[in-house]
Amino acid sequence: MEAKQYLVIQDHTSEYPEPITLKKGALLSVGEKYEGPEGWDNWVFCETPGQKGGWVPVQILEIVNDKTARAREDYTARELNVRKGGLLLGSRTLNGWAWCKSTDSLESGWVPLENLQEVRQ
Repeated sequence: MEAKQYLVIQDHTSEYPEPITLKKGALLSVGEKYEGPEGWDNWVFCETPGQKGGWVPVQILEIVNDKTARAREDYTARELNVRKGGLLLGSRTLNGWAWCKSTDSLESGWVPLENLQEVRQ
């Protein structure tokens, strides 16, 4: 995917200070599917030994059985704290979120698409 530039139109602060981080091939216990008013479909709550649980997009999971899955790729649920007016560079979108890098720091993480406006060049 070609990188997109985004303007932050609404602040976002992560509610998960210790995000789940996976390596390709990691086994996970799969729990509930996300259901909320935002329309963020295809996220499931997963757990893996030694970490707090977190939300994982189903696209990166290989389902082993009803309660177990394997990570198809490296992944982190890290969210990027952003403030209105900031500029971000987005490299991937999944299920209502964009993986972004701040243009004024080295930090990166997921940001809800509803908090962003694409800047057309």
